[in-house]
Amino acid sequence: MTDKQALKDRLIKEIDDRQDELIELCSQLIKIPSENPPGDSTEITTFIDEYLKDAGAETAWYESADKMFNLVSTIGEKKEGKHLIYCGHSDVVPAGDLDKWDFDPNSGAVEDGWLLGRGASDMKAGLGGLIYTFALLKKMNIDLPGQLTLAVVPDEETGGEYGVPWLLENKIIHGDGSLIAEPSSRYNPTIGQKGSYWFKLKVFGEPGHGSLSPLAGNNAITNMVDAIHEVRKLWDVDIKIPEEVQSLIDKSKRYMREVEKDREPFQEVLNRVTVNIGKIQGGTKANIIPESCEVEVDCRLPFGIEQEEVTAFLKEKLDALGMEYEITRFGFKSNANHTSAEDPVCRAIIDNISYVTDHEAYGVMQWASSDARVFRSHQIPVLQYGPAYLPSIHGYNEKVKVEDIIRCCKVYAAAVIDYLHE
Repeated sequence: MTDKQALKDRLIKEIDDRQDELIELCSQLIKIPSENPPGDSTEITTFIDEYLKDAGAETAWYESADKMFNLVSTIGEKKEGKHLIYCGHSDVVPAGDLDKWDFDPNSGAVEDGWLLGRGASDMKAGLGGLIYTFALLKKMNIDLPGQLTLAVVPDEETGGEYGVPWLLENKIIHGDGSLIAEPSSRYNPTIGQKGSYWFKLKVFGEPGHGSLSPLAGNNAITNMVDAIHEVRKLWDVDIKIPEEVQSLIDKSKRYMREVEKDREPFQEVLNRVTVNIGKIQGGTKANIIPESCEVEVDCRLPFGIEQEEVTAFLKEKLDALGMEYEITRFGFKSNANHTSAEDPVCRAIIDNISYVTDHEAYGVMQWASSDARVFRSHQIPVLQYGPAYLPSIHGYNEKVKVEDIIRCCKVYAAAVIDYLHE
């Protein structure tokens, strides 16, 4: 047995022996409200700060917006070695209608092997695993041949502007690789994601008396019907997947067929632009011909098409309708992106999933978006791996299996050793 393997096994045993402490930490995180909106992360950041200081780590607070705090801590003195970033967000989506929950969203209770509450899967259990691993390495005085940074960010659930992007743009964090503990499948971290193209489309008409329609005025709502018909043709665009990512797409489809089997009907989304008409509003009342109508659209872009091409497509189709309109971009803006499965940070996680579980592991595509896109835009290789019960994310009765939290924490600890010692 090598010294590196012996160290990994020592950390894994330590996590096993002290797993109650790990679960208690995750439970405490869930008990602290941190819904976004409103996005006030003061209480949860204070708790994490005290936990890290108790372990002997130094911390730094960065307020990127009112009551939105980023917390950063680094261990390891050998700056000439590699630098790994462990990243997690402390905010959660609102609980919604409390009457539809079977338990208190902030209970943090453990029942029948499940940890319960808002954020259990997205992503306080994953965040807790990162914090616990970081603190454990510090308390055990593990000599790291490089540096490990923990970044706890406040603003992922509403677009992330004041979290990871803010830290990277202000050069507060940097590294050779990163792991985000976002929810994932047990053996399949996400190493790529589709691009995001969100936009508002506003169509204009001319008002008039409703009793004279369609002979009078110019109805913006019926014009919008025609416009939506053209926008939805994005789905039909024939896209050639680049050869260098075809293997990733193939593995991701296998994952949808064999692992998340309920996703099998959706394999085609990996090859196409998805189009969701998510919001529509227009007009004032039934007897007035509406002079404006607006929709909000969420498109996700596969490899093989870029944002500029989508813009050109929309302009061509909408110009041909001969109506007055305007398009405004908002929200996530990115092309499809990925990190090679052979990158050291991916190898460290994927290899140690297999090491901990004795099961085949491989990276897959994510059909949504996350902070990973921002790390990649700053040339930092990144992947996502965290405990989750995927059907409960952003829904009622969110939960996660305790055994998955412990497994992920073991992977995090073992991966640090492999990555920094490589």
